[in-house]
Amino acid sequence: MKISPSMLSADFTKLGEELDRIKASGADMLHIDVMDGHFVPNISFGMPVIKSIRKKSDLFFDVHIMISQPQRYIEELKKAGAELITFHYEAEGDPAETIEMIHAAGLKAGISIKPKTPVEVLLPYLKDVELVLIMTVEPGFGGQSFMSDMMPKLRWLKEEARRQNTDFILQVDGGVNRNTIAEAAAAGADCFVAGSAVFGKPDYHEEVTALKALAEAARPQ
Repeated sequence: MKISPSMLSADFTKLGEELDRIKASGADMLHIDVMDGHFVPNISFGMPVIKSIRKKSDLFFDVHIMISQPQRYIEELKKAGAELITFHYEAEGDPAETIEMIHAAGLKAGISIKPKTPVEVLLPYLKDVELVLIMTVEPGFGGQSFMSDMMPKLRWLKEEARRQNTDFILQVDGGVNRNTIAEAAAAGADCFVAGSAVFGKPDYHEEVTALKALAEAARPQ
């Protein structure tokens, strides 16, 4: 069970300190949201910020791009320090070509869908990606409530992975905290993006440890 704290919830006036605390927390990767203000109604980090985070952190960079034209930014994201790029099925371009471009850049590829998109659209791509991200909120803003009605998507993906004999990280993003993580884990998720559930708390290590324990306890046998 992996925890990927979301930089969207970090205090950027104390960036170095925040990254040190996340490193010491036992988190497995760092979730970095890139938004263009077009694909989603918000703007977040650009390449200079990602580069500055890379200088301070050696954690695995789990970069989620909520942008209309993902293909345009793959090389720049690689230069900035991304190691995995998750793009949206709903974005422009052929998803298969986008996956191929990410792999050609030497990076791991992830694919995501918005809550209103049927999970079945991902069927052709499951053998080709290293991660599938199910949004449990509408993408664009942090602090939203967890959408339990996304759990059937996780169960379908887990079953489809078994059917296809393929393996990918199954990640959830949105409203993940101590009250919701077990539900997502029981449905098959094994990687959890956590924003305000970690950042801003007195003890990041305590929060990450508690989230992992709750997810592990709910893991399907």
